[in-house]
Amino acid sequence: MNTIQKIAFILLFSSLLVSCGSYFNQPIMQQPARTGEVTKSTKKIRELPVPEKKIVVGVYNFKDQTGQYKSIETGSTFSTAVSQGGTTMLIKALEDSKWFTPIERENLSNLLNERNIIRNTRKEYKKNNKKGEPNLPPLLYAGVLLEGGIVSYDTNIITGGLGARYFGVGASTQYREDRITVYLRAVSTSNGRILKTVYVSKTILSQAIDASLFRYVNFKRLLEVETGYTKNEPVQLALKEAIEKAVTSLIIEGIQEHLWKTKEGEEADIQLVNQYLEEKELEESKLLYNRSQLKKEFKNYVSFNLSTPLLNGDLAKKRLGYGASLSYSKQLTNAISLTVQGGYLKLQTGENYEKDFSDLSINAEVLILPKDVLSPYLYGGLGVLIDLDKSNNGIEKIQPAPKVQLGVGLLYFATQKIAIKAFAESNYTFSDELDLIENGKREDLYYNFGMGINYYFGNKKKDKTPDLKLDENENNL
Repeated sequence: MNTIQKIAFILLFSSLLVSCGSYFNQPIMQQPARTGEVTKSTKKIRELPVPEKKIVVGVYNFKDQTGQYKSIETGSTFSTAVSQGGTTMLIKALEDSKWFTPIERENLSNLLNERNIIRNTRKEYKKNNKKGEPNLPPLLYAGVLLEGGIVSYDTNIITGGLGARYFGVGASTQYREDRITVYLRAVSTSNGRILKTVYVSKTILSQAIDASLFRYVNFKRLLEVETGYTKNEPVQLALKEAIEKAVTSLIIEGIQEHLWKTKEGEEADIQLVNQYLEEKELEESKLLYNRSQLKKEFKNYVSFNLSTPLLNGDLAKKRLGYGASLSYSKQLTNAISLTVQGGYLKLQTGENYEKDFSDLSINAEVLILPKDVLSPYLYGGLGVLIDLDKSNNGIEKIQPAPKVQLGVGLLYFATQKIAIKAFAESNYTFSDELDLIENGKREDLYYNFGMGINYYFGNKKKDKTPDLKLDENENNL
C-alpha cells in the first residue's frame, strides 16, 4: 500500500471504531440472566408526582391489531412482527407509574376458578374446622378500563447508506428504520364514556457498518482485512417505550382534563401539564422522518449578506472579488416572497482589473420546504449594475448594465426571528463591457457566492389557539 492508501484505510477504520460503541462490546461468551432493561420513558414514568388517590383500572387485552408477520428473505414465516405481550407490558407500566391499581382481567377465568376451588374446599372441610374460615373478600372492580392496542408496524419507512472504496480500501454503512404505533384509551365503567385517547409512535433502528482492505502487498501475497458489526434495536424495547410513553401521556392529559390530580396540588398540576404541552408541541412540530417544523409568525424580514463575486468575462485569469448587500422582503405566502435588494460589488479579473459596482435588483424567492427549520430555496429576478467609478485609467465610465439573476440557497431558522443562509447565484448581464474588453458574441456574466442572516419582524399572525388552562369539567369515573 502506498501512503495515500494507508492514510485512507486508517481514517476509515478509525471512524468505524470511534462512532460505534457496540464495536467494543462484542459478545464472546454466554451472559447470565439479568434484570430487564429500562428505557428513557421508564425513568420519566417513575419520576411522576404521587397521585391524590390511586385509580383502580382493568386491562382485558392490549393486543397486536396489525396481524403482521416477520418478513424474511427466503419466504414466509408464522412468527409475529411485534410482541404479543402488550397487556403484560401495559400492566407493568401502570405499576411503575404509581398512579394506578391494576386488577387481573386478562386471565379472569383462571382467577374465578381458583376462588371457586377455595370456596369448595372450605365448604367440604367445614365440619372438621371448629373455628371456621372467613369468607373470601370481594373482588375489586375497576373504575376505569384501559383499551387499545398496537395498531401499526411499518417496515422500511426509510433506508439508506454510504460507502467508498479506493484501490481495495473501503468502508460502508447501511441503515433501516421501522415504526410501531400504539393507541391507548381510558373508558369510564360507570357510563361507558371514553375519557381520553392518546397516540404514540416509536421508530426502530437497524444499522450495519463495515470496513475492508483487499490489496496485493507483494507478488503472490494478498492482504485481506474485514471488520464491522450490525445493530438492531429490539422490537420489544421499542414497544415497551411506546406503551410507557402512552401511559405518561394519559396521566398528564387526564390531569389537564381534571379527571384526576396529583397530591401536591393545583400549582404542581399546572406546572406538570405545561411541561408536557411544551414537549408535545415540539414532538408534533416534527414530521414522519424527524423533520423539524417551525411555526413562522412574521411576514417581513431584512437580510444582510456578504459575498464573493467571480467575473467570467473575456480575460483569462479569474479572481474573486468581494461585496455586501442589504435587502427587504415581504412574504406573499408561506413559500413565496418578494425581495428588493441593493448592494456593493468589487469585481476583479485579469492581472490588474478592479472595478466597483452598485447592484440593484428585485427577486421572487420560493422556499421549497416552507414549514421546515432547514429548507432549500430558489430565487430569480431582474437587476442592474451601476458603475461607481468616474473613470478607469482615462476610459469612460461603463453604462448601467441590466441583468438577470438566478440562484439557489439553503436557509436555517435558528429562532423564529433569525435565520442563517448560504447561497450561490449566476448573474447574466446584457453587456460585454464589464471587463472593459469587447470580444466575441457572448456577454459578460459573473457568479456570486455568499452567506447572510435574515431578521424577521412585523405584527404576528393572529393565533386562534386559546390559552391552555386546567378547565373544570364534569367527569364521572
